[in-house]
Amino acid sequence: QVRLVESGGGLVQPGGSLRLSCQASGITFSNSTVTWNRQTPGKQREFVALISKSDSALYADSVKGRFIISRDNAKNIVYLQMNNLKSDDTGVYYCYGGTYWGQGTQVTVSS
Repeated sequence: QVRLVESGGGLVQPGGSLRLSCQASGITFSNSTVTWNRQTPGKQREFVALISKSDSALYADSVKGRFIISRDNAKNIVYLQMNNLKSDDTGVYYCYGGTYWGQGTQVTVSS
């Protein structure tokens, strides 16, 4: 059974940082391109960041220079380091890999 479990979300003030984790089981992340995506109420789910099987990274323009995606193959985890957070970054963050979605973790950026 494949499971992707996100964690690390929470409430943070503007300018703060969070690190999200996507822990995989039943699938080997090193063999997969993995993406982080987010969704806010009333909007479609949008792409945030991607890490390829060769560890190349790609970012949405809105997060470029602030977010960093990385992976730890030994732990089968993909991370999303989010710095200088803005209120527009608020949403539920989902990871996706190997055709599977996680359940999401809530990120709220507010003073």
